Amino acid sequence: MKKISIASVLLLLSMLSSCRLIGDIFKAGVWAGVLMVVGVVALVIFLLAKVFGGRK
Repeated sequence: MKKISIASVLLLLSMLSSCRLIGDIFKAGVWAGVLMVVGVVALVIFLLAKVFGGRK
């Protein structure tokens, strides 16, 4: 019975660490996505300023 309990605990611990790893990967993905969106928005604003900024 003890062997089953130890195996269960080890299995649960391995599952928890993998969930944490997947969570960290998604957090990194979210930040990469946020940075890319900010970069694209800044590029669009820059291009619009170049196109429409010359008319004074």
